[in-house]
Amino acid sequence: MARDLTALFDPASVAVVGASDDPAKYGHAVASQALRAPGRRPVHLVNRRGGTVLGRTAATSLSAIGEPVELVVISVPGAGFEDAVDDALACGAKAIVAITAGFAEAGPAGLARQRAVADRVRAAGAVLVGPNCLGIADNTTELYLASDRFAPGGVALLSQSGNLALELQLRGEPYGLGFSRFVSLGNQADVTLVDLVEDCARHRATSAIAVYAEDFGDGRAFAAAAAAAGKPVVLLTAGRGSASARSAQSHTGALTTSADVVAAACRDAGVELVRTPREMTVVLTALATPAAGPRTAGRRRTAVFTDGGGHGAVAADAAEDAGLDVPELDAATQDRLRRVLWEQSSVGNPVDLAGMGEQRPLSYADTVGELLAAEGVDAVLMTGYFGGYAASEGGLGGGAAGGSVLAEGETRAAKEIVAHLAAVPKPLVVQSMYPRSASCRVLAEAGVPVFAATEDAARALAAMTGRAVSDPGGAVPPLPPAAAPLRDPGYHAVRALLADAGVPFPAAREVADEAGLLAAAAEFEGPYVLKALHVLHKSDAGGVALRLADRDALLAAYRAMHGRLGAPAYSVEAMADLTDGVELIVGVNRDPRFGPVAMVGLGGVLTETLRDVAFALAPVPAGRAAGLLRSLRGAALLDGVRGRPALDVAAAAAVVERVTAVAAAHPEIAELEVNPLLVRPDGALALDARAVLD
Repeated sequence: MARDLTALFDPASVAVVGASDDPAKYGHAVASQALRAPGRRPVHLVNRRGGTVLGRTAATSLSAIGEPVELVVISVPGAGFEDAVDDALACGAKAIVAITAGFAEAGPAGLARQRAVADRVRAAGAVLVGPNCLGIADNTTELYLASDRFAPGGVALLSQSGNLALELQLRGEPYGLGFSRFVSLGNQADVTLVDLVEDCARHRATSAIAVYAEDFGDGRAFAAAAAAAGKPVVLLTAGRGSASARSAQSHTGALTTSADVVAAACRDAGVELVRTPREMTVVLTALATPAAGPRTAGRRRTAVFTDGGGHGAVAADAAEDAGLDVPELDAATQDRLRRVLWEQSSVGNPVDLAGMGEQRPLSYADTVGELLAAEGVDAVLMTGYFGGYAASEGGLGGGAAGGSVLAEGETRAAKEIVAHLAAVPKPLVVQSMYPRSASCRVLAEAGVPVFAATEDAARALAAMTGRAVSDPGGAVPPLPPAAAPLRDPGYHAVRALLADAGVPFPAAREVADEAGLLAAAAEFEGPYVLKALHVLHKSDAGGVALRLADRDALLAAYRAMHGRLGAPAYSVEAMADLTDGVELIVGVNRDPRFGPVAMVGLGGVLTETLRDVAFALAPVPAGRAAGLLRSLRGAALLDGVRGRPALDVAAAAAVVERVTAVAAAHPEIAELEVNPLLVRPDGALALDARAVLD
């Protein structure tokens, strides 16, 4: 159940324990901020020496206040922290913000102290943010308990870094980006990132949730909370590029990195994953303002509109790099554009005024209006000189001739663009050489994102045209109930586990000697396959022999392989028909934060060489699996190339669903893999499987 954080964000009263007149102490900064709104609620300052702090009488202890306090900020040396927590709970505190550091981040002893404190807080029915945090703020309730001020707005900022939060505040200011709330996550001993995302999702004044996190805690629960938020969630995280620390024993484990896992979770949850504070600011500017235009749920046909060929070409490349489509406009749209533009204008896409803007500034608005109205256009990226005419008059560096006449016309054009957008709401983003000009300010004040950099405009538009946050097709899949544990990770036991789940395999028998080999060969016709068991990466070790035509060939291969490898057991299998087939890989790697993560890709012995793979949180429904397969670079092979027939993608997707469901139901399995999965025009067949127990 979602936790009630009312006492944290809108308490009836506040006390700052460790308040100080010393500017070098954090208790000074927090106390100064807390006193910004003394009329909203009682604010008590506590300093064990008493006297005055910031011109107010300070209580020597919480109990000396003489009345209950609902929220207590604790900023005292570590040795006195537990006593301060006990005093807060004794005084009826329902929420504690712990600035004090020196707990889990300091080692095992600190972690034990942290857990003990969190247990006491929860037992008292209270909530704790931190320890080792930098405070909280809520502009909607005039709660200021952090060292910095945050401009009011619609973004809830949940961050493990105070400096990054400050940078986002500074970067957002030119775009009018403000914050409804700020929470420094700290060690998340009690109140977690998941709790805060869920609460911010319910917070009416919050239009978007920005997260900087290095430790997700329960990453899968974070993804589920973000998917259910019903409003944009933008994530900046660190350490995404490092490989898993566990020594992988399968291709899946070797190929799955932290970056893949986080990206898959974000994709499934509809979270906008960004790489830098600048990119986060760009995406928030596009998504946090309700007037910025609707999200178009994956419809990304983009018209690039410019007043100069160079800007148009660069913007078209940037749009495609950001994942947008820039198709040629249909004939009807081109005809309508020709009626409002002059002869030398280009109307294919990019659409280029070719100098008409200097003759008639309203041509900007006319063109935007036609593009917004076009059925084949989902979004518009306007780029180039727009804003320069008004900038020339305003002394911002514009150089166009015509002065105030062009400036006035450009401002009128901006107002008409806003009117067109109100009549036909579609994502519209502007890149301008003069983003601070009067005409660009008209657009920005109406909710149209305006950027100086082309790549920023393209990224913002990609965010606005991304998957809708309520789209169930990408929801985080729930984990199934745990099945009876797999005790034997041997090859045939794993085959049996998967076969019971409906994964098809060729006939096979496990043998330990020549007599068993010949008995197995008598049970089904050749050609045969011989595999050495209990050998890691059998193909690399020469432990697989294919296309053994008859029993004599099988026996000869066995003698040669056994003499070379001396394996304790072997598998005799029916050779599958490889004609017109493609080998895939299906695997699941269990991540310590996000749980089972599925990987699909081109398989066989070249899996790690090709690295053509895609990831998703497991289990993966068949429909989602088909989408992953279609996203591969080599997806054209599935539809048949050079006269070959199309493959049964539905059968392959069904196997992906079954394999990932098995892995998700077996938490004791660290890695589960089918490689190769042979996909033919008439179905799919698993040719090899392995499991690694945790």
